[in-house]
Amino acid sequence: MKQTLLQEKYPVYIAEIGKQETSCQNVDDIVAYLKDKIAENTKVKFIGVFDHYAHTKNLGGEINPDIKAAVDVIFCFGFMLPGPQVLAVRPRAIGVADMGDRFVLSFMEAPMQPANEAMEAWVKGLRKAA
Repeated sequence: MKQTLLQEKYPVYIAEIGKQETSCQNVDDIVAYLKDKIAENTKVKFIGVFDHYAHTKNLGGEINPDIKAAVDVIFCFGFMLPGPQVLAVRPRAIGVADMGDRFVLSFMEAPMQPANEAMEAWVKGLRKAA
């Protein structure tokens, strides 16, 4: 897993997992795995799954031809609500893209370290898991 700045301002974690490295063979398998991980944590609430690929395709938008499927798994840690400004960085999402021979998972760095640690562990757990 690596950390980078997307567009030179968004701190993002990215993991590329070859399909031979995981028992998950499609995006739906990964979504099910992540939903299980979210359900295991009593401080996290599952919100939904957004099919970004279908949305962009329906709009007639541009999609990298290497991307076969792309979804966002949306959830919220929400340990506290210290002020209205925190709403700008919630909820969280993990993006899952099927690139044919591998999956690319990504998420933006959260302002709370426990959230980052959980999301990183979930993604790393996909290697020969699920």
